[in-house]
Amino acid sequence: MQLSEQEIVRRESLAKLRELGIEPYPAEMFEVNTFASDIKADYDEEENNFQDVSLAGRIMIVRGKGKVSFAELQDSTGRIQLFIKRDNICPGEDKTLYNPVITKLLDIGDFVGVKGEVFITRTGEISVRVKEFKYLSKALRPLPIVKKRENKETGEIETYDAFTDPELRYRQRYVDLVVNPHVRDIFIKRGKVINTMRNYFNDQGWMEVETPILQPIHGGAAARPFKTHHNTLDMPLYLRIANELYLKRLIVGGFDGVYEFGKMFRNEGMDRTHNPEFTAMEIYVAYKDYIWMMGMVEECLEKVAVAVTGGTKVMIGEREIDFKGPYRRISMYDSIKEYTGVDVSEMDEDALRKLCKEWHIEIDNSMGKGKLIDEIFGEKVEDNLIQPTFLTDYPIEMTPLAKKHRSKEGLVERFELFINGKEVANAYSELNDPIDQRERFEDQLKLAARGDDEAMVMDDDFLRALEYGMPPTSGLGIGIDRLTMMLTGESSIQEVLFFPQMKAEK
Repeated sequence: MQLSEQEIVRRESLAKLRELGIEPYPAEMFEVNTFASDIKADYDEEENNFQDVSLAGRIMIVRGKGKVSFAELQDSTGRIQLFIKRDNICPGEDKTLYNPVITKLLDIGDFVGVKGEVFITRTGEISVRVKEFKYLSKALRPLPIVKKRENKETGEIETYDAFTDPELRYRQRYVDLVVNPHVRDIFIKRGKVINTMRNYFNDQGWMEVETPILQPIHGGAAARPFKTHHNTLDMPLYLRIANELYLKRLIVGGFDGVYEFGKMFRNEGMDRTHNPEFTAMEIYVAYKDYIWMMGMVEECLEKVAVAVTGGTKVMIGEREIDFKGPYRRISMYDSIKEYTGVDVSEMDEDALRKLCKEWHIEIDNSMGKGKLIDEIFGEKVEDNLIQPTFLTDYPIEMTPLAKKHRSKEGLVERFELFINGKEVANAYSELNDPIDQRERFEDQLKLAARGDDEAMVMDDDFLRALEYGMPPTSGLGIGIDRLTMMLTGESSIQEVLFFPQMKAEK
């Protein structure tokens, strides 16, 4: 392994610490009783509080090599200045450990624990006067240092030498989180998205469950799976593309409402809004339909937006999006007619194929009527749906798992929620007629025979479950990654994933 000059120096410091009898990776715990943000928010000079503090974190700045040194410690909540005086941390006559330990062997990135008292320096900065100092972990690689300076002409603080290369940031997220504190905020907000939904569902009495990730049949969505092999069972298995069919089995089993936050895997393309591994929330509630589900989604997402941003209005780029319901509702056919002037509702496959060619929409021979309509919608309509919009009542060919529309022939009771031109949620009145469901699966097999590698496969066990009887049910899936992108104003899905998929590192 080729080491840089700085890495060599740090390893030498590591060796010197051990020569001095100082363990740079101690086994015993270090008790923390406060955090940087607590001190900065609540310290009162008159009350003289925080006089016995114990903090731990990374050293991010070191200044001074004499009897007094200043450092900045960064913990999980922020930074605070340390005031380190030789006589304070080395009481008595023995001062020998002060210089090598604090000013020479302490490096940026080292984890330390300190104990002391809080005061305000002559320059007015809240600081910790360190009385005890302990190494917790020596950093052997130097952190990239984000530097700031004041523009003398404008007075603005400018950042330079920042750790901004996306390739490096995504590969080394652990470094990104240390040196770019705003990135941490994205994931804190992501956690609020999930926890707010979870609390809302739990308040309704619905149960959080877990379903298999390795599945013998890849069902529940139209997508290409990742395939693997189980050696003991000597059988192929697939990483799930959806958890829908397992969750509906639980409704058959007698639960009134079940939901799951889980990873899905689709062996498809990657771009700014697609990652092959993504997080979805799926929920199924008995005795409900897709109309009820629209109201539930409006109520839930409004709560999520308020929890994450403090209000219902969010800026996505230059657009202000309002998550407060009610949301606009428009059918698939009406949306195409609105934005193209063409009514496709009565067109057969040949007419749709001809229309796609006229509009230069890329298609292939494997696509049936549903796929052709979906391509037209994606090309002509999707980007126009900026404010939250429920797109409803899809052609039956597009949705093998949804119930036939109660009053409109050839359609199913389905909606997708679009925000800022992107699909965020998908929901049905679930098909619970086992005979109809078998026929839909058979239609999917015909599409697969034509070369559609995203067509669904026959799931006999799921059909058997339906034959035992499933009550009327409404189901919903929400893409957590895309929703988080919107609520944090990020334009790339990689920004809201801790560890996005990337090409092999060279």
